[in-house]
Amino acid sequence: MSPEYALNGLFSEKSDVFSFGVITLEIITGKRSTGFYPFKQSINLLGYAWQHWEEDRSLELLDPCIGTSIAPPPQVAKCVQIGLMCVQEDAADRPTMSMVVSMLGNENATVLPLPKQPAFAIGRNHPVKEPSSTESKSSVNEMTISIAEGR
Repeated sequence: MSPEYALNGLFSEKSDVFSFGVITLEIITGKRSTGFYPFKQSINLLGYAWQHWEEDRSLELLDPCIGTSIAPPPQVAKCVQIGLMCVQEDAADRPTMSMVVSMLGNENATVLPLPKQPAFAIGRNHPVKEPSSTESKSSVNEMTISIAEGR
């Protein structure tokens, strides 16, 4: 979910670009966008990928099941860079989908713009508190019951 939609309820074509970037990074890494990423302050795949990008280790993101024989390193680096460009925090900084298609399809691409830090990439210094089984699962007004279940 794009930050402008999550925080302000605003949806645009740049929200779709954000989603495309997340899916691109999921395909490259073979990991889900949410989950446990034990890398510095990363709270999700976007932070994990950003940390690798900043340290010039984006090729390490490639899922070992894919391997470099299927995905040559220059193509992997290009896809990581494009994926990170799509998930930039400010929607105005993200490319349009037509620009993404052009960047992906152009073998003789000129230098691509450098991505800025993605939205929701850096976590907090303290862990998120998990509700205990003894805590009430009803709302404050006791009119509804919310039960959180995983997929």
